[in-house]
Amino acid sequence: MLGTGLLKGLAVTAKNFVGSYTTPERMVTVEYPEQAPPLGENYRSFPFLVSETADDPMGTLRCVACQICEKECPPQCIYIVKSKDKKPDAAGKQQFYPAIFDIDTSVCMSCGICAEVCPFDSIKMDKVFEVAAVNRFEGLLLDREQLAKSNAYYNAIRPAEAAEVDERLAAERKAAEEKAKAAAAAAAAKAAAAKAAPVPGSASPATTPATASATTPPKSPAAPVAGLADPGQPTTEVKPAPAPSAAAPQPPTAS
Repeated sequence: MLGTGLLKGLAVTAKNFVGSYTTPERMVTVEYPEQAPPLGENYRSFPFLVSETADDPMGTLRCVACQICEKECPPQCIYIVKSKDKKPDAAGKQQFYPAIFDIDTSVCMSCGICAEVCPFDSIKMDKVFEVAAVNRFEGLLLDREQLAKSNAYYNAIRPAEAAEVDERLAAERKAAEEKAKAAAAAAAAKAAAAKAAPVPGSASPATTPATASATTPPKSPAAPVAGLADPGQPTTEVKPAPAPSAAAPQPPTAS
């Protein structure tokens, strides 16, 4: 029959129209801004920096200023300056930190590549989309103080992803601690072995001079050698006889 497909399409449209007012699951209209729209866990807006605690966000940043995200960013909206010194991170390891970390959200296209390439899980994608500002350049240029948010916030907006990251980081830190303990134990054992080893040229600690003299048999006196004085007898100095003088009278000879 001519027009059957058109009638079926109108029926589907009418059904959806009525259902959008009567079925709660189909009521997609939200009274924004009085009512916040529901956002999925994979929704992303702009990046933020993860810190371990909210009390000291600058001191517990996971970022070590490796600058990989800056190099991989397609619109080049990330600007990082690495620090000259190091400070301990949340795990106690000395690390570099970003002296400057800026993101220009007016240029950022929310691709999420920076979060994918970060090897330290220090930069993640936020869900905040209300970022309107009066000044386009200064208002949308975010520094590290504005970008830093706690790990608890990360767990709140992305619970499944954050739980997986926390579990992996905890395992890595535990392995690093066990490796450090094993290295310290090996160094202590090596130092103890070096201390117990005898020094070349010194007497053995098990044999003292008194013990050595007691155990060594006495030596027999050596036989005197002709022409040499006995070292055990007192020596007497022998003076040579004076030579006869030429002027001395000679004794008479018998005739």
